Amino acid sequence: MALSPFHLAIPVYDLDASRHFYGEVFGCAEGRSSDHWVDFDFFGHQLVIHEAPKMPHQESAISNPVDGHDVPVPHFGVILDWPTWEALAQRLQAREMAFVIEPYIRFKGQVGEQATMFLLDPCGNALEFKAFKDMSQLFAK
Repeated sequence: MALSPFHLAIPVYDLDASRHFYGEVFGCAEGRSSDHWVDFDFFGHQLVIHEAPKMPHQESAISNPVDGHDVPVPHFGVILDWPTWEALAQRLQAREMAFVIEPYIRFKGQVGEQATMFLLDPCGNALEFKAFKDMSQLFAK
């Protein structure tokens, strides 16, 4: 079965900074917009940033330990193919982005080995980007 694109709407308290972040930093094409929201093509998915007051999760992050790192909760992101993930990591590092968790290989040598990185958008929304060299490991136990 082919995967369908997801739709995700997230709160941002600085629409201009968030528009720049998703549009310029990530290179996501902008779709429809208004004075209070913007649609983006987020790696083939529909991400909508909605202007809203600052939310508690944007003020102070909560985290869970995973593979020796503190993973922010909540977070969202995309599973990319390996070359796209590597190119994105290089692009973000070249822009000197501040990472919550620097790009690295998680669960190295184990079932579910994956490349991952975490960062925050300008409004404190946590994003994770990951890749599997073997996509059959995506849901492996």
